[in-house]
Amino acid sequence: MKSTPLVSVVIPTFQRPALVLQAVKSVLTQTLGDLEIIVVIDGGDPATAAALNSLSASRLRVITLDKQMGGSSARNEGVFVARGEWIAFLDDDDLWFPEKLEKQLEVARMSKYSDPIVACKVVARTPHAEVVWPRKLPTEPLSEYLLARDSWSQGEGLLQTSTLMAPRRLLQRVRFQEGLRKHQDWDWLLRASREPEVTIEFVDEPLAVWNLRESSGGVSRKFDWQVSLDWIRDRRELVTRRAYAGFIATQIASQAARQRHWKAFLPLLTEMLRIGRPKAIDMLLMLGMWLVPYSLRERLRSSWS
Repeated sequence: MKSTPLVSVVIPTFQRPALVLQAVKSVLTQTLGDLEIIVVIDGGDPATAAALNSLSASRLRVITLDKQMGGSSARNEGVFVARGEWIAFLDDDDLWFPEKLEKQLEVARMSKYSDPIVACKVVARTPHAEVVWPRKLPTEPLSEYLLARDSWSQGEGLLQTSTLMAPRRLLQRVRFQEGLRKHQDWDWLLRASREPEVTIEFVDEPLAVWNLRESSGGVSRKFDWQVSLDWIRDRRELVTRRAYAGFIATQIASQAARQRHWKAFLPLLTEMLRIGRPKAIDMLLMLGMWLVPYSLRERLRSSWS
């Protein structure tokens, strides 16, 4: 393997050996051969280490952290040891289509900016359906594209972690915020997009599979709505007032309603109106999160897809 590959692929993982093997294999089938794969095992995990060692792939490097540090720390460690000019991220339960990196590099090379963040559409896969997201291309302001909606259904605006590719120098300047339990990708995107010579470039076709599983134990389902509220308050200067309102209406209200924290409704509504600048759709979404049971919302989304 070349000492300086064109692309370094960083995959954080922990205790999911079968899944991460599939993720790595999807990278090994890339039409772009000039790459290295860096799997960062987030703490002691002999089963995953043994599974990866069975691959005997010369382009694969496995790093094990001394203790579990979280996804942000694992990604930062992968960036630290990476040798490629570009870095692409892949979550351990997601997959890439073979031409993913090749097509993103084509778009990156045509960019007018020196440090483009390149994303693409993704096949969002649930146990009940498959849909292609996002439904609209990235727009400005980025915070509103990511955090607010103009329709009832999900997937309108999305820059999913397993689609992101960016220059290594940008990721060295703007690291993932360590210690965050949620919203790590949004947090990085909002901060990185403020850097000079950074823009969002986009491949308008699905090049990855995002596996959404209720049983996956994803971090977004482990922690309560207060964590999300604390995050948006801390990042208030990075988002517009509309984005602030949209985030409360969808992310926070949805979590609070699922956890049956009914007393949170009025304080959240007050904060949305006082600090945010909601549109009518934000108010309707806020009410819908509380009045329509989560199970019914999921069935409706499946029928619409």
